[in-house]
Amino acid sequence: MSAVPAVLAGGLPRTIPVDDASRVGQARRVVQQLAESLGFDEVDAGRASLVAMELATNILKHAQRGELRLQQVASPAGTGLEIVSVDKGPGFDAAACFDDGFSTRGTQGIGLGAVARQSDVMDLYADARGAVVLARLYKRGTPHQDLRYGAAAHAVHGESVSGDAWRIAFDGTQANVLMIDGLGHGLLAHDAAQQGVAGFDADPLGEPDTLMASLHQSMHGSRGGAVALARYDGDSGALRFAGIGNLSAATHNGQGSRGLASHPGIVGTQYRKMQTFDFPESRGRLLIMHSDGLLSRWSLRDYPDLLGRHPAVVATVLLRDHDRGRDDATVVALALGHSR
Repeated sequence: MSAVPAVLAGGLPRTIPVDDASRVGQARRVVQQLAESLGFDEVDAGRASLVAMELATNILKHAQRGELRLQQVASPAGTGLEIVSVDKGPGFDAAACFDDGFSTRGTQGIGLGAVARQSDVMDLYADARGAVVLARLYKRGTPHQDLRYGAAAHAVHGESVSGDAWRIAFDGTQANVLMIDGLGHGLLAHDAAQQGVAGFDADPLGEPDTLMASLHQSMHGSRGGAVALARYDGDSGALRFAGIGNLSAATHNGQGSRGLASHPGIVGTQYRKMQTFDFPESRGRLLIMHSDGLLSRWSLRDYPDLLGRHPAVVATVLLRDHDRGRDDATVVALALGHSR
């Protein structure tokens, strides 16, 4: 992994429902404005708006309804824009969709080909449950290296803020990942999570045991919450993990999954025991961490070839299919030892 001086800050993406033709124009306008706010020039903002239009049109053509999720992403050279389309339609032949002339609805079929040409990073996953298409765009003329991470999140229905929070700090070959699930949901849960984030931001490259103690102190006086911390050393390929409370974490490869154990308790309130666990051979695995807004009984084995897709695609597919629907939900995925 390449050095990134800043911590990647997790928030809620902006979501645009796509359920009729008027949404295509809305997507174009919103993405144009968002790209310009991130410092994209007129040409780059135009590329982004074209991608948004094509993805929205693609949803209407083969699924009738879905949504676009927009958020900024980081690279060593600066900020980029991520656009993800999500639907629960009948799916399509993902490989064939990149060939000009292919269409699932008798149209020209150039949409995803145009997305691939205009994007700096594109990936997708489609099956009978629906499709997720990822596009990331960066400023032209700026060297960029896509960081192989992804996050998908939403607040429980009716809330404008989430009680979940996440961070990823990169420093050369090292990465630290934080996930917090503030107790409950709503503003008080959000405040608890943000207090924990402040503790992490003060020392984002610290060891998990030291960071857990810092978060326990910074979250004192709040509702508290569950916390998971993972530290990956790309030089040795080792992963160190510490968790308190009801958060799920595991690493995955083609041979199976390896769960990462958490201890009972509430950070900021009380916990009896905190222990770090070391996993010396983690290079090449995919780390997935999620809050309990996601059902725990899912398996990547139910998704042929999903493990090989971009982590942002993996996170979005899991959130789409396994959201409990009654709590804030967040999924973070990080490819250990890989970038492209």
